[in-house]
Amino acid sequence: MEKKHMETRTLTGLAVFTAIVIVLQLLGSFVRFGPFSISLTLIPIVVGAALYGPIAGAWLGFVFSMVVLLSGDAGAFLAVNPLGTVVTVLVKGTLAGLAAGLAYRAFRGKRPMLAVTAAAVVCPVVNTGVFLLGCLCFFMPTVTGWATAMGFSSVGKYMILGLVGGNFLFELLFNLILSPVILRLIRIGQRRKA
Repeated sequence: MEKKHMETRTLTGLAVFTAIVIVLQLLGSFVRFGPFSISLTLIPIVVGAALYGPIAGAWLGFVFSMVVLLSGDAGAFLAVNPLGTVVTVLVKGTLAGLAAGLAYRAFRGKRPMLAVTAAAVVCPVVNTGVFLLGCLCFFMPTVTGWATAMGFSSVGKYMILGLVGGNFLFELLFNLILSPVILRLIRIGQRRKA
């Protein structure tokens, strides 16, 4: 009976986190930093991965990716290379969630605060890193044109400073601040219910 209760609790929790990811990503598409939206969605991905494991993190990252694709948030890239956009967006979100869960799992037994901090760092690093790799593989001529139009002396500077710099720092900072706090509050609530 206890195992079934835990499975129900996990499925319910994962459903709640899935809904939070969808709502935050849809609302986040209205908050822009340059041409790209700023995502708070990585926070529930990190917390969900910490609570329910790497596969749950991958699921939440996949949901995040699907909302990005369906909301038109990747429209600038879809117009250039639809397949490259779909691959990049799906891989970056899914791997970010999976990596957050694996990072948390690596440290959770000995150092819980280090575990959630590692997950909070890994998630935006993987998300942004895969995005940059996708740009290199699928969109380099377009990104080079954008860099030139924006007056950047090199495409590398544009990719780091113009394309991802502000978003990455914002996402990393908010993940580092909010993910540990939210996870701790959930854990306190779980202990009081038990």
